[in-house]
Amino acid sequence: LVGLAALGWAGIFGPHSTSTGAATVGLTINKQPVYFVKRVFNPAAPPADMPPLAPGEDAECTTAFAANASVEGVAQPRDTNHATVTITHVVMTLELKITIWTPLQATTQVMDHEEGHREISSYYYQSADKLADGIAATYVGRHLDVSGLNLAAASQEALRKIAGDIDEQYNRELNPRPAQVLYDAITDHGRKKVPAKDAAAQAIKSALIQIGRAHV
Repeated sequence: LVGLAALGWAGIFGPHSTSTGAATVGLTINKQPVYFVKRVFNPAAPPADMPPLAPGEDAECTTAFAANASVEGVAQPRDTNHATVTITHVVMTLELKITIWTPLQATTQVMDHEEGHREISSYYYQSADKLADGIAATYVGRHLDVSGLNLAAASQEALRKIAGDIDEQYNRELNPRPAQVLYDAITDHGRKKVPAKDAAAQAIKSALIQIGRAHV
């Protein structure tokens, strides 16, 4: 999600809030509580808003990670058509929404399996604010060269692009999908009688080892 950019023009800064939950000056990381809901459906008539089940699946856990960055800056014109914009503040709002869909009269094994998926997503979200802080910090103080007949509009567009780049990098680096795929492989999509907690922990560890982050 591309955040809106607030621009301070010719030395006048835009709205500047106090950094919250971030150790770096010029950063505000707003990490929202996890939104979680359980939905029970009739397999013969699933609700219209339910995502389709994969082949062989009886239930599913859908997760939606979201990052919405906004970037503020101050612009210094160099001439009529060129300016340097300095990024002064980055605000990131982080969210995680989880929905577990289980059929009527679902077995305990099926429900436990979906809880394992939920645990994996929740694990990655625990340190999401630290990840966001580390990414956004690299942009604070960065200088952008802009040009155009309308320098204010060009500067706004440059800041919007940076906000989109930040969100894209966050989503790319967070990436719980490898752990989720490993979890399904370990449990055979819940068919094997493997404790969900153990399988989730194993999947997370293996996924982190694969990308060299086993210490996380």
